[in-house]
Amino acid sequence: MLIQAQPATATREFTQRLSATPRGARLARRLARYHLDSWGIAYDSELSDVAEAIVAELAANAATHGRVPGRDFEVRLALGVDTLRIEMTDTRTELMPPESPEPPDADGESGRGLMIVAALADQWGVAARQVGKTVWAHLSLPGASR
Repeated sequence: MLIQAQPATATREFTQRLSATPRGARLARRLARYHLDSWGIAYDSELSDVAEAIVAELAANAATHGRVPGRDFEVRLALGVDTLRIEMTDTRTELMPPESPEPPDADGESGRGLMIVAALADQWGVAARQVGKTVWAHLSLPGASR
């Protein structure tokens, strides 16, 4: 995990605040898929599938672990020349993600989300905010040098 990374200049951007609920997390995933498709990242492409999985995990974490009653979370997608940046911002300051996600117990029902993000993203990290945090992930676009 990286603590900070400077976002590349975005050619396209989408930002939306959603309720910190399972319904809000589900809507984040659907909106991400919709906007990526409208930006030319085909709905059934590998990049779209990977981005959707990352959005789903980060949104579920924001709605579950980052939830503060009465406060929303925010999803942001920024499409750059060679990178897609996914951000999920919540208002829970005291619960920061671990630097290196540990595998959960084999029979555990949760605890795999950040491991999935770490496995799928080219880079990921967390940026502290005055109130809350932003967990981000970068995906290289096809044809971009890594």
